[in-house]
Amino acid sequence: MSPDGLALIGPLGLSALRDAQWLVDAIGGLTLGADPISYAISYASARTASPIRAFTVRKEAKTHGTGKLLEGPFQEGDRVAIVEDVITTGSSAIRAVEAVRAAGGDVLGVLALVDREEGGREALEERGLQVVSLVTAADILAVPA
Repeated sequence: MSPDGLALIGPLGLSALRDAQWLVDAIGGLTLGADPISYAISYASARTASPIRAFTVRKEAKTHGTGKLLEGPFQEGDRVAIVEDVITTGSSAIRAVEAVRAAGGDVLGVLALVDREEGGREALEERGLQVVSLVTAADILAVPA
């Protein structure tokens, strides 16, 4: 959530979406891990020809107010990339995918900051989801201290 981190991750995430050729309308994932990444990517897209809206997927619907699982400018019919800070088992991304699909969104794939390489990518791919990660655990471990 640091300014430097957001300034780095936003453009990198936007570039990864473009490289994957995911023409998304909106980006978001399960709160709290996905929130700063989604917002950084949305902000990085603001002055492009195709700005991307960011939204949040609650862990459970509030019992008051709108009672919605998705908060923010998500719209039914949106093409969406689900965001994960770290993929471990894939369960958080799967919950977000299910919530977006239930709200009428079309999930194009999952964008992760880090893939821990502990089976989460495979669990998502088994469900027909494309997965793009900015780095893997092996990438991080390969960097000398």
